Amino acid sequence: MMKRSLVFLIFAFFINFSFAFSMTPAEEKRLFQDIAEIKATLKVFMEQTDKRFEQVDKRFEDMNRRFEDINKRFEDINKRFEDINKRFEDMNKRFEDMNKRFDQMMNFLWILTAIFTTLTATVIGFAYWDRRTIIRRARDEAIEIIEKEGRLRDFIRALRELAKREPQVRSVLEQYNLL
Repeated sequence: MMKRSLVFLIFAFFINFSFAFSMTPAEEKRLFQDIAEIKATLKVFMEQTDKRFEQVDKRFEDMNRRFEDINKRFEDINKRFEDINKRFEDMNKRFEDMNKRFDQMMNFLWILTAIFTTLTATVIGFAYWDRRTIIRRARDEAIEIIEKEGRLRDFIRALRELAKREPQVRSVLEQYNLL
């Protein structure tokens, strides 16, 4: 816009200058007054344009400041998100560690269960074997003692002989299947 005005002014000046050689002094004076008015108008216009450009520059500077503030805010937000991401990464690591620990504890519990089951089965098996062995030995020893001493056998024979003569003894021995 300013260039157009300047070009127009120069063009008008050259046109008027070419007519200056063919003009009368009154026309020349009038031409110079017109040129002076145009210069004054152009000066006022230029001052107003400069003021407007200064205002526009101020607005752009204000906009730049606002954008810088917004950029700073976004940078702060980005930093916050990075901090949150770091926290989540730390939490994920903690959960992974907890999962590993839990797996280790479960494996340890399975091992303990297997050991306890094995020990229990072994103790029960040993007790059963020991009981059978002790009972068998005790029975064998009792039979040996009875056979060595032989008194019980002799006593039963004596009772059988007595049962032949006494009906009450006979009924008792039959009751206990000793006849």
